[in-house]
Amino acid sequence: MRIPFKKKHLIIYLAGAILTTGLFGVLARTIPNTFANDSEEDHIASEVHHVIIHDQTKKLTIKTDAITVREALERAEYKLANTDVVEPKLTTRIDADNFHINVYRSRPVLIIDGTMKKYVMTSSYDGRTIAEAAGLTIYDGDEIKLIKNENFLEAGDATTYQIIRNGGRTITVETPIAYEEETVNDTNLADGASEVRQVGEEGIKSTVYKVNFVNGEEVSRELVEEKVTKEPVKKITAVGSKAATPSVPPEWETCATWARQAGVSEADLYNALTLIYHESGCRVNAANPSGAYGIPQALPGSKMAEFGDDWQTNPITQIKWMAKYVTGRYGGWQQAMAFWWGHHWY
Repeated sequence: MRIPFKKKHLIIYLAGAILTTGLFGVLARTIPNTFANDSEEDHIASEVHHVIIHDQTKKLTIKTDAITVREALERAEYKLANTDVVEPKLTTRIDADNFHINVYRSRPVLIIDGTMKKYVMTSSYDGRTIAEAAGLTIYDGDEIKLIKNENFLEAGDATTYQIIRNGGRTITVETPIAYEEETVNDTNLADGASEVRQVGEEGIKSTVYKVNFVNGEEVSRELVEEKVTKEPVKKITAVGSKAATPSVPPEWETCATWARQAGVSEADLYNALTLIYHESGCRVNAANPSGAYGIPQALPGSKMAEFGDDWQTNPITQIKWMAKYVTGRYGGWQQAMAFWWGHHWY
């Protein structure tokens, strides 16, 4: 087979109670998972993954071939404010199944610093982070306390924090340390498949400065200490290179039994088996240097996981995927076989 044209498809499942309008912006939508080729050029299709979106106490699970976090949220018509925070970042690639996205909703916060009052929209609950978002500098020894809102007309429903200055003369600054990425070869993983073995995490570098003041205003800083307080964790991705074991093609009737169990009708059986034998000889472990794998020569083979975790070894799982593919792309087995006769690929 050739690489199918990528079509956007999305199946949304709701977890727990029905979500209210405005939270996710959509209750449920299903777009048929079909493949089509609207030009002579084939395009690479991304893998389908289950993605779980966490938003406070709500959870939404989607099945999508979106490449990035941003694309997954956009396809789900997920509404975000500019001050909302998403982890991992919107540009992060979705490269594993059961991929989790956390959404932290912003809220109004009032910061009181002496006679100064500042409002900020933030998703953080850390006093120092909130103060810095409001443009305030927090020195070592300063306290940030959550206080009761005594003036509703002034603060509204904003959470209120007060800074208590204790005359600190040092300041600690934390900066992130980027993590490295490593790709390892795994001969036990099917050729063309990939798997995240270790999730990457940023480290933290802590730097302490002595602060010099003139008339209560900061004028300079002197480096006192610098150290790594959290080491970054490397992201490790395994890429499969398992060579397929040559095998003798099964008998026609054996393959026919698998096809029937996969749901192929008697009317379609001859065309289905003819196509199967042309592509792979009905060998469950048939492999191609391009990365195509199995009875249907799916590229990559891991996309057959849609029908079962045993996609590498189960002929019924593989033929189920193949049946869906030929129906979505050509309209059925007969049409797919007709295309194969004209092109010698499908």
